[in-house]
Amino acid sequence: MLVVDLDIGRQILELRDLRGAQRSRPRTLVRYRISSAANGVGEKMHSYCTPRGRHVIRAKIGHAAVLGSVFVGRRQTGEVFTPAMRAAAPPRDWILTRILWLSGCQPGFNRLGAVDSMRRYIYIHGAPDDVEMGRPGSRGCIRMRNREVVDLFARVPAGTWVDIHE
Repeated sequence: MLVVDLDIGRQILELRDLRGAQRSRPRTLVRYRISSAANGVGEKMHSYCTPRGRHVIRAKIGHAAVLGSVFVGRRQTGEVFTPAMRAAAPPRDWILTRILWLSGCQPGFNRLGAVDSMRRYIYIHGAPDDVEMGRPGSRGCIRMRNREVVDLFARVPAGTWVDIHE
């Protein structure tokens, strides 16, 4: 069984294999630098924080998209990101290449009501190449390098657990 472990304090995402974990520690298959929310951690709607706790990958979006494909409302726009696009919309938090849409598993903490991660549209997604990884900067989502989100996307099925902690 695979699990995605997101350490917000270290700004690291690790994909771990839990098979045989009863006898030994989970095996880390791959590790990536990420960028979580500039506002820190938190579960409330409209907080622009990264939610904590157990999540599940509810949907995988963008299977055949090229690197840098732009997404709006979880749909490809037909555009491929360029620096000129950033210059035209400097404050925009670009969602590129692939989307792993997260759904909270803990009612009252990150699921349902004003704390629902899925209704907050919390994703693991690609970002422009010039976005710094290893430090917070998003509006709640988890940003990754485009090639790395493609790699993670190929490794994990929908339904994979995602644990987000400080």
